[in-house]
Amino acid sequence: MKRHKKQEPALIHRTTIRVRFSEVDAMNVVWHGSYVRYLEDGREAFGREYAIGYFDIMKEGYVVPIVDLNVQYKHSVLYGETITIETRYIPSSAAKILFEYIIYKEDGQTIAATGSSAQVFVSRETNQLELNTPAFYKAWKEKWNIG
Repeated sequence: MKRHKKQEPALIHRTTIRVRFSEVDAMNVVWHGSYVRYLEDGREAFGREYAIGYFDIMKEGYVVPIVDLNVQYKHSVLYGETITIETRYIPSSAAKILFEYIIYKEDGQTIAATGSSAQVFVSRETNQLELNTPAFYKAWKEKWNIG
């Protein structure tokens, strides 16, 4: 995801999970593809906390597919370890939902991975990309004092 200037997160949510057996490889290390699921776990928890979850969006007549996703791996995580997924909402004037992520190891200091994602609004009725920010999303931003 390319952005010209670094923006500070407007809202942050943290969720903690224990690494499941199905998420590791034969070496007992979290398989690289599992990190995509962790980012999804972070987005879902963020959505529940801030009332902008997938069902909230669907009720407004939209779906929000991922159009950009990046993960950078820093340190290995093992089966049974606990990780904390920090999901950071990044404001944008575009009709997009942008997140950045930091996944911390058990010690809460060591960064296991970082990532980012971008989602766009697509009408459930017409299956067309929404180029303008939907009214409900503008209202949500105002509720949380996001410019």
